[in-house]
Amino acid sequence: MTGAEPANQPAPPAGRPDPLAPWPDTVRWQSISPDLVWVELLRMAAWLVVLTVGLGVGWAFTGHWTFGAALGATLLLAVWRAVTIVRAVHAWGYAEREDDLLVRHGLLIRRLSIVPYSRMQFVDVSAGPLERAFDLATVQLHTAAAASDARVPGLRPAEAARLRDRLTALGEDRAEGL
Repeated sequence: MTGAEPANQPAPPAGRPDPLAPWPDTVRWQSISPDLVWVELLRMAAWLVVLTVGLGVGWAFTGHWTFGAALGATLLLAVWRAVTIVRAVHAWGYAEREDDLLVRHGLLIRRLSIVPYSRMQFVDVSAGPLERAFDLATVQLHTAAAASDARVPGLRPAEAARLRDRLTALGEDRAEGL
C-alpha cells in the first residue's frame, strides 16, 4: 500500500458491479505529496483566524453567550476539518493508463474521473503562493465538457511538468487518429 489507498475496502455486493472499479486494485495509483496537508491546513487556519477574531470581538463587545457558543463550535469544527483534510489528501491519487488518465479523490463521496487522452483540449499547471512555498503544483485537465475537467493537486513541479508534457503528447497523438 502506498498510503493513498483506503484501508479495508468492503467488497461490492455480489451480482452488482462496483461503479468505482478500478478504485483500489486493478491499476497502479500514484499518490500526491503529503505536503498538500500543510497547504490545506494553512488555508483553513487563515479563515479560522478571521472567523475567531470576528466572533471574539463580537463576544467582547456584546458579552452575549451566542458569540461564545459560536466560537466554541467553530473551534470544534476546525479540529474535525483538520482531521478530514489529512484523510482527504491521502485519498487523492492518479493513474496513467494507455488511453486515459484516472483521477480519484473523496472520503464520504468518492469520485473517480476517467479522462480519455483524445478528449483533452489543454492541460494547465498552476501553483498559488502557498503551493509554491511548499514546492507543489496542480495539473488541471480541460476537456470539451466543463463538468469532466479533472485536476491533480499536490504534485512536485518536476512531476507536474512531466505529467503535463506526457498528457499533451498523448492527447495530440490520440486526436490525430480521430
